Amino acid sequence: MSSNLKIENLFFNYQEDLVLKKINLFIEKGSFLTIIGPNGSGKSTLLKVISKLVAPNRGKIWLDDLDLLSLSPRQIAQRMAVVPQNIHTDFPFTVWETVLMGRSPFLRRFENEGERDFALAKWAMEITNTLHLKDRKLTEISGGELQRVIVARALTQEPKIILLDEPTSHLDIQHQLELLELLESLNQTGGLTVVAVLHDLNLAAQFSQYILLMKNGEVVALGPPAEVLTPANIRDVYGIEVTIKENPLTGKFNVIPLARSKSIPQNGKGINIHLICGGGSGTYIMDTLVQSGYNVSAGVLNIGDTDWTHAKKLGLKVSEEAPFNPISEKSLQKNRALLEKAQGIIITPVPFGHGNLGNLKLALDACKKGTPVLIIQQEENMHVDFTNGQADILWKELKKTGAHFACNLQEIFTFLDIINERQER
Repeated sequence: MSSNLKIENLFFNYQEDLVLKKINLFIEKGSFLTIIGPNGSGKSTLLKVISKLVAPNRGKIWLDDLDLLSLSPRQIAQRMAVVPQNIHTDFPFTVWETVLMGRSPFLRRFENEGERDFALAKWAMEITNTLHLKDRKLTEISGGELQRVIVARALTQEPKIILLDEPTSHLDIQHQLELLELLESLNQTGGLTVVAVLHDLNLAAQFSQYILLMKNGEVVALGPPAEVLTPANIRDVYGIEVTIKENPLTGKFNVIPLARSKSIPQNGKGINIHLICGGGSGTYIMDTLVQSGYNVSAGVLNIGDTDWTHAKKLGLKVSEEAPFNPISEKSLQKNRALLEKAQGIIITPVPFGHGNLGNLKLALDACKKGTPVLIIQQEENMHVDFTNGQADILWKELKKTGAHFACNLQEIFTFLDIINERQER
């Protein structure tokens, strides 16, 4: 059975430096909570306070109905296990001896381990893939192997709650996934409450039930991954611009860095930009434009398309069409109205077929009327045409009419600068 963990009005400081400020947090038993934030945000210190490694200056911590701060280290260890960030191997214990130390809180003075203790240690080593290291000394194994041994020792305690401070920092990608999948399994099938500090936002998004985002010792956001890992929150805390892209394989999402915030000009000034996109090709540019202050519209997009979903999430104006249908005249008219309001049009690397060819025709009409058009592609003259050459004719006409091309983010900004200068005249 797991335990609830409740933190009330918690403050902590090192000498004159206030490291944790008014932390209020309820960790429900059986949940998987990941703590994220930049270096120095207080993540590791929060774990140290919860495990009573250091004492808070003010505040309460409740483990169910018990005052955790009044419990002895032995009593805490019978309920909670800790995997620290820094592991010291000053003594040449064997791996087996180290893992068995997880049973110490349950043994009386001078009592030897019994069959159940040995069985628990063997089970923990098997599921952490460390049993083959059983007779090796800690001083003879790699940092990644040592990390998994310490996790095995923690699991041997049969904890209700496990605290892990950057448990994947010394592991290669294979063992990172292996460890987090193990913790996820123990959480979901055994009710183990997991509280982990992670740096990788994508791993946090994939495995967490809840995410706690910290900055300067304070809680910035707490909730499900989709509510916490937003471009706005990440910009505020990490100072970088990102796009959030759904991962169809995992059903979760990926956080894709674009640039540092200060390198993205915040000069949109309400200028209208229309996107012709689809299939997920427009999500990153939607985020970038919105973050830069532009009014963004898109279309025609099929309902349910990745770009349609992202545009709706951002609250953009969209011309839409039912899935697997050619663009209707009604949708084209709405898209034309959006294009007429735009001071610039951006076409992303989306394939063109007979179903969406009308979008390209509208872009050409707007370009002929003097609206700047930008075509984003990996290389100039590279596009995908499933219209037996009809799209290719429109591409050539767009180029002849004066459309711009961009292969990277900086060239997109250059195009936007042209639009900004036109509006200032």
